[in-house]
Amino acid sequence: MIHKKAKTKYPIHDLLEKRWSPRAFHSKNIEKQKLQSLFEATRWSPSSYNQQPWRFIVGQKGEETYDKIMDSLVEFNQKWATTAPVLVVTLGRKFNNNSDDNNLAYQYDAGQAVANMTVEATNLGLYMHQMGGFDPKKIIQHFDVPIQYKPLTVLALGYIGNPEQLEGGIQQAEKAERDRFAFDDFIFSGRFGEKSGLFDE
Repeated sequence: MIHKKAKTKYPIHDLLEKRWSPRAFHSKNIEKQKLQSLFEATRWSPSSYNQQPWRFIVGQKGEETYDKIMDSLVEFNQKWATTAPVLVVTLGRKFNNNSDDNNLAYQYDAGQAVANMTVEATNLGLYMHQMGGFDPKKIIQHFDVPIQYKPLTVLALGYIGNPEQLEGGIQQAEKAERDRFAFDDFIFSGRFGEKSGLFDE
């Protein structure tokens, strides 16, 4: 089994350092209490005007819901996601709760809710892999999703597994070293693209 801590230049919280997105999951089921804590963490995420636009569809392996979510994934993701004991669809409400006005922050807020979940998952010894490779139309059809909601991501959840259970190319990616942009690539001052002096030694 692999645990790939972030190679940080500056100190960060241990939970953020340990978080990463594996594709190999252990077959062990996730305890109900841990799933409850994961969604408690999402419930207390920040949101614009407290609209709380996130919604989730949860499928545990062996359930019809899980099979329907799996059917929505692109072929590449189906090859490895079947190792995860839990699959979750993230949806966002596109409109404000009490009007037909567009909620311009709904995707941002749903992303914050999932970010909270990733931290809590790490705290509980769990791992999550977020996917954009799925067919939203299938999600809408399989689960009768109302027009007010948009499928945004699918999450694979579970305990860390053995990369040897993955196919060749996917296994190589699992073992590859993690990397990130340099600070000068995304932190600016003065104007866009102008590097900040914050990280000058």
